Amino acid sequence: MMKYALISKYATGQFNKKYRHMKKIIFVVSIIAVLFSSCKDNFDPQLYGSLSPSTFPSTESEYRLYMMELYKPFMSKWGYSALSWENNFFSPEYGHLIEFDGASDLMPVYSNWGGFWEGFTTCNFAFLKTQGRSSHFEKVRFVTRATKIIDDLEKSTIGDAPKKQLIAEARMARGWMMYYLMHMYGPVPVILDPALIGTDAEANLTRPTRDVFVQSIEADLRYAADNLPAVGEDYGRFTKGAALTVLTRLYLNEKNFTKAESTAREILPLGYKLVNDYASLFREATEVNTETIWAVSCINGPTGNFNAWGYYTYPSDYPGNKITGGWGGSTGVLSATWKFYDSFESVDVRRNLLIGEYTAKDGKTIKNRTNMNGAVIAKYADEGGALNSLQGNDIVVCRYADVLLMLGEAINENSGPTTEAVGFINQVRQRAGIGNLSSASIASKDALRDAIFIERAHELYFEGLRKQDLIRMGKWQSALAAVGKTAGPELFPVPEYAINNSNGQLTQTPGY
Repeated sequence: MMKYALISKYATGQFNKKYRHMKKIIFVVSIIAVLFSSCKDNFDPQLYGSLSPSTFPSTESEYRLYMMELYKPFMSKWGYSALSWENNFFSPEYGHLIEFDGASDLMPVYSNWGGFWEGFTTCNFAFLKTQGRSSHFEKVRFVTRATKIIDDLEKSTIGDAPKKQLIAEARMARGWMMYYLMHMYGPVPVILDPALIGTDAEANLTRPTRDVFVQSIEADLRYAADNLPAVGEDYGRFTKGAALTVLTRLYLNEKNFTKAESTAREILPLGYKLVNDYASLFREATEVNTETIWAVSCINGPTGNFNAWGYYTYPSDYPGNKITGGWGGSTGVLSATWKFYDSFESVDVRRNLLIGEYTAKDGKTIKNRTNMNGAVIAKYADEGGALNSLQGNDIVVCRYADVLLMLGEAINENSGPTTEAVGFINQVRQRAGIGNLSSASIASKDALRDAIFIERAHELYFEGLRKQDLIRMGKWQSALAAVGKTAGPELFPVPEYAINNSNGQLTQTPGY
């Protein structure tokens, strides 16, 4: 039985910068937590007073605070407390970069630490069967929470315009959560009807069909795209561009190329354009720019979102500036395979963020492919705040170059290698300093598809998109074999605790 609604203080860097302003503004977001008599001791809010659930939330500002909870999965922190400790989708550990790029042909196996680092980089996901409630599978509960918040917003008496925008943010969060869950586990049981919350229907853990699940994601993202502003009031909030980008990814991965093309075209008039300097996209001083559509807004320090990737990618003997020692020792943790490094043209500026050779800190030891696990991924420059601090470089999740490549791919699948499709790809290549596609690369639909596949790897490495690309292009098995990995099932297993607690209703992911 619900007794009180309590306000807890929740510090976040997710909205710490005004749109297109370089000054970072850190502020506190209040999250409304509902305390049940059966709550476990692992949730310890700092209390600032009690409010009656019959009166809070009631105003527009209160509803804005109320729905902020839905941004929690989309942060970059070590995790957050729900019923248990859970990882964010963009966490340094169990986040999108290790799960979708580490688990691909782009990165070599990292076995020094064993555990999930070795499990993901070998692309053998069986170890996830024994994962506890920190599993991303627990986010099926967060989907239910999103459904409740959406219902409360719909029943609110605030103005129509702010109501639609807040519902759009909430539906963006729910749809994006389901999108990631589908790429991890396939369709999962979720509650999207608020009338079912708190009823016996919550015990129904039957997986929906993929078509039904995809339609639900599509409906949420479409509503978000139609009702979110092109420019967010606060930097870091979801926007129309972000919703359209994720929706285009959904259509592309489902091979609905007609809708993928039309949705990507909706992004073109929103004002995004490629920046001139590729490396500047990942630098703290230039992270707010014309190309980045949505990024996790990070600050230096542990109180908000942070960027810890320097500690996982730079070896401990790398002659860095702020980071004096990578956590993975002299090999680093995440690096790029030499096969991937060698796939770039030598003049491609994007390869400059992969370090194939360097002189170690001792000033005499030469590190290269003879004594390195792979090329150093220097995409996020070592330029954070104080010495040894976590960095403030924003973590890029959606950007315009990806949109151009997706649009070119969709047009090619629908109409073949048209001049327009080739033009979109060439925009990205020209920025990289490598000129237009060769005539052989545009000679047929198959040839351009292969060229786009290569271009996406070179442009988007270490941005958490590779695994989906491999699966969509039918290259999961062959690409992994080419770097000495043995491909198992593409999806992750459902943790055994969830299977055991479902009374036989929840089926395991095929292959496990």
